[in-house]
Amino acid sequence: MNKTYLPPTTEIERKWYVVDATDQRLGRLASEVANVLRGKNKPAFTPHLDTGDFVIIVNAEKVDVTGKKRTQKLYRRHSGRPGGMKVENFTKLQSRLPERIVEQAVKGMLPKNSLGRQLFTKLKVYAGPTHPHAAQQPEVLTIKTIPGEN
Repeated sequence: MNKTYLPPTTEIERKWYVVDATDQRLGRLASEVANVLRGKNKPAFTPHLDTGDFVIIVNAEKVDVTGKKRTQKLYRRHSGRPGGMKVENFTKLQSRLPERIVEQAVKGMLPKNSLGRQLFTKLKVYAGPTHPHAAQQPEVLTIKTIPGEN
């Protein structure tokens, strides 16, 4: 008899982590953060429950991409009106709203359902080095990505 393990809600421990995105590769950073948000790094991981932790990402304006993504990667948004498609490349969006780049990368790696939307609310992204979540005493989460040149 295979049964899905259901951890008691009192057993689920929520931690806060802070990640410095300076010189981190965007995709590798996003996949690690998505795993922590989802709770896949915990022994009590349950696919259909929110067992993950909160993640704060600082210095989103200093995130790095490889190859020609700075000029060729496009970000689209739509106003909902006919002809309302707005398109920007990576460089323009990074100068305007650097948080949105990291948020969209992480959101794309979460489940596409109500659980994914709930998990996304536990991600806090800030362009600069400061954040207002000092009261939660976040631990530093080190992301092991490949350092190096573009």
